[in-house]
Parts: sequence; structure tokens; C-alpha cells
Amino acid sequence: MSAVDLSPTLSHAVATRFARRRLLSLGIPALVLAYLVYAAISFDLAGLAGRARMDNASVLLSDFWLHKTHVTRQNRTGALSVAIDGEAKGTYPADRLPDWIAHDDQVTTIDLGDGHQVTYLPGGARYDVPGYGVIDIREGVDGLQLTAPQPLPDWINASDTRVSVTTDAGRFAYTRAKAETFKYQPGWAMFFFALDSPFHYMSWPQIAASALWGDRVDPSMPNIAAMARDFWKNPMWRHGDVIWAMFETVLMAFLGTFGAALIALPLGFMAARNMMPFGPLRFALRRVFDFIRGVDGLIWTIVLARAFGPGPMTGSLAIMLTDTGSFGKMFSEAFENIDEKQVEGIRSTGANGLQRARFGVLPQVMPVLLSQVLYFLESNTRGATVIGAIVGGGIGLLLTQAIQTQKDWEDVAYYMVLIVLTVMAMDSLSGWLRSKLIRGE
Repeated sequence: MSAVDLSPTLSHAVATRFARRRLLSLGIPALVLAYLVYAAISFDLAGLAGRARMDNASVLLSDFWLHKTHVTRQNRTGALSVAIDGEAKGTYPADRLPDWIAHDDQVTTIDLGDGHQVTYLPGGARYDVPGYGVIDIREGVDGLQLTAPQPLPDWINASDTRVSVTTDAGRFAYTRAKAETFKYQPGWAMFFFALDSPFHYMSWPQIAASALWGDRVDPSMPNIAAMARDFWKNPMWRHGDVIWAMFETVLMAFLGTFGAALIALPLGFMAARNMMPFGPLRFALRRVFDFIRGVDGLIWTIVLARAFGPGPMTGSLAIMLTDTGSFGKMFSEAFENIDEKQVEGIRSTGANGLQRARFGVLPQVMPVLLSQVLYFLESNTRGATVIGAIVGGGIGLLLTQAIQTQKDWEDVAYYMVLIVLTVMAMDSLSGWLRSKLIRGE
């Protein structure tokens, strides 16, 4: 009788539970979909797609691995200059112009490749574009006079005062004041040796031969030492300054991380329940850890930069302050999860509190502590780049300066590659240290 009476109740309960699960399975996707729609509207994804300039993005990416050579003639004086990226430090001597430039007193011919050729003439210039024709520019009384096949394509902009041509081979611009041609070429120009170094004008086999048995270019030192000097003091790429800045970045991460670990170790003991019997002190320390961790490291960096001024040491203090909160929480939780039997065994020998911590607690948690500290060191090496941009130190400062110029994107790529390689090296080093110090391999 009871089984018959309970069956409707049981069926109703099963049906209710199934309905709730069904509603929940339908409700969660609906909520996620509604949130995605809200996010798309709030962040104006449609407007973002409309404002996207993929052509600018492609130019930026190409500037990462291309360099351009400026060939400029001052039309009033006829003076010609050829410079890498328009830099005075990258200006070619008049007697050592690139082989794709032919120059005499009146005419300059620039071979842009694939049949594209620009010629600077007295009182004008000419650009031969394969498949299109000749663009001829002459200076007249009323302004520049352009002769070119009609109608003009959109890659030619012409007015009475300026004519500019943009093709896949390069760019050309002409005004009354000057004629300028930009030739784009792959690679990082003068990365090893600048124009003031005699090794720049040697091929790699010649450089190798000169380093081993060639005549000394500088009587005061061997060629291999002169090569190292010219590379280190390269005025275009400033390798010496860049390596020193990278060292500052790693030093900021190292001092900040291990300084935070040393400060958090005793604080972690005082915040652990099984180590500190005084509850109010534990509560206060944990809230301090929460406060320090709750404020982002970049905010602490700005605050400390206002307090102590810019510099790498300020960046180290910012990392130290931020990581103290994280380490304090992790260390205290690690202390609370130790095996108390080992501590009791040490206590039975008559050891005091410091000895119990040294021989009973630290051996149990040291692998965890070292692993966390080394992991934070890897992360802080990368984060110190952003911090250095704020406090004015390390590779972050150079990276910010290169971005702000809006023209030295190959320098940006160089710094990015160096940062990635350094993070990879720190990852390998920390992995090796973990295997040695933790697993004893």
C-alpha cells in the first residue's frame, strides 16, 4: 500500500528535478549568449571593425623587418644625401654610395628593382614605372608640371607644389625644395657594423678572413677586438646600451622577487594558524596581504615613482611590494599544511621555536617556496619591461621611446626579440635550478 502511495510523489520529484536540470541547461547558454551580445554592443565591436586599418597594420608589420634608404636631393643646391632611415648616423659617405645609385654632378639614377627607376635631372625628375609608363616632373613658372599617362592612378598624388608616387618598389616625392626617394629593403641595416666601421664594407667571408689572419685595421688591437668594439658601440643600434638596459630589467626582477621572498618568509610564519597563536595579529597580517595584492602592481609603480622618483630601484621596490602580498599568502598557507609530527619530533629534543622552524618546517615547504619564487622571477622578468617604461629604466624605457618615434619599428622588433629570448633564458635557468635545488638532479 505504501509503495503505491509513494509512487506519484516519487514520480513528481523526479519530474521536478529533471525540469530544473532542463531549465538550468537552457538558462546558462542563454545567459552566456546575452552577455556576449551585451559585450559586443558595449565595446562597439561593429565600430571597431569599421575603424580597423589593416593597411596600416601591414605597413607596421613590414617595418619590423624592412629598412628604407632615403635618397634626397636638395633642388636649390643640388646636394645629394643617402641615409638609412633618414638618420644622420646612417648617412653614406659621398664616395661609398650603394651600388644601386649612380651619381654625377648633374644626374642621379636610382634603381629600385623590377624595372622601377628614378632619375633626378636638372630642374626636374623622372620615374619609369613598368607597365604604366614614364612620370616626368618639371619645374615651371606656375608650379610643378607633371607629364604622365592619363588618367592618373590613385597611387599618384599631384598638385602644383608636390607630386608623390607610391609603388611596391618604393616611394617618391618631389617638391620645389627637394626630391626624395625611399627604397625598402629586407633586413636590419647596419645591425652589426655602422657606416663608420671599415668592416661594414666587407662581405662575410672577408670579415671572417680579416678576423683570423687579415691585416689590422686598427694597429692598437687585433681585428676580432676591433669588430667587438664596433659592434658594441654601433651608433645606430646601440647594442651596449640595449644590453645594459636588459641587465637593468633582469636586475629589477631579481631584486624585487627575492627581496619580497625574504620579507614574506617571517611574515608568513606570523600569519600561519599553527605558528602564531595570537589571532588578531594573524588577521591583521592577512588583511595587509590582501590589500597589497588587491592593488595592481602598475598602480604601486606609479605611486612609488611619485614618492621616490624614476629609476630602476623604484621598479624593484614596486615588484617587491606587490610580491610581498602574494608570497605572504602562499607561504602562510604552505606552513599551515605541513606535517605536525615532524615538528613534534623536533620539539621532543628540546629545540626552541626558531630551531623547530628551521629543522621541522622549512625542509617540508622549501620545495614549494622555491618553486613559487622561481616562477615569479620568470613572470617578473617580463613584467619589469612594463614597469621600466613607467619608472624610466631598463629595456622598457628604450621600447617606449622607440614606439613614440613612430619610425624606429625595427628597433621595437629588436627589443621584443631580446625580451622574449631573455624570458626563455630565465625559464630554462629556473627549470635547471628547480631540478638541482628541489629534486637534487
